[in-house]
Amino acid sequence: MRTVLLVEDHAIVRMGVKLLIEDFLPPVNVIEAGSFTETLRHLQSRFFDLVILDIKIPGGEGFNMITKIKAIQSKVKILIFSSQDEELYALHYYKAGASGYLPKESSNEVLEKAISSVLNGGTYISNVVQSQLVSTTMLERESKESPLEILSNRELEIMDMLLIGKWTKDIAADLNIKESTVSTYKARIFEKLNVTNILELFKKVEIYKNQKAKTQ
Repeated sequence: MRTVLLVEDHAIVRMGVKLLIEDFLPPVNVIEAGSFTETLRHLQSRFFDLVILDIKIPGGEGFNMITKIKAIQSKVKILIFSSQDEELYALHYYKAGASGYLPKESSNEVLEKAISSVLNGGTYISNVVQSQLVSTTMLERESKESPLEILSNRELEIMDMLLIGKWTKDIAADLNIKESTVSTYKARIFEKLNVTNILELFKKVEIYKNQKAKTQ
């Protein structure tokens, strides 16, 4: 029997996904976790074939969650199930070690396909990500036009927090780093994206997303 760890802090979402998995993938044992602390506890106590991981969960650590999960169970498959923008984040999570990235607004059929693909030893790559992967040989040229491609995982994480209005001290507390470190990352982000303030940053991200949408 396959065992799946479903990590999601909203009980209603967990219930819906769990019922879907149990319906199309019997026999299966779905274990639920509502925080990252609970996730690690489950991983330390039993083997899992798949972790379906929401990013924005209590105690979550962004991209570092994948590293910590793999440190406990190196062969476990991880499917990201997130409301974060797929165009901005999916490739970064693939590079961090995830086997798939699935937006929460995906249909039940797509969710089934993604779970089946990952459980069968493959990866789930959406049309959006396929389009990005096809152009990887052009990244050096495209990065001049789309500099978001060259942000590191930590820079992308901090940028996301800046865009939702978090202050430096709040970001430092959330990521357990010094305020001066956040300021350094912020300066790097502004330099890479050639902006001088949060408003310009927001506009740059919107322009990038619009450009990507037009090319797909």
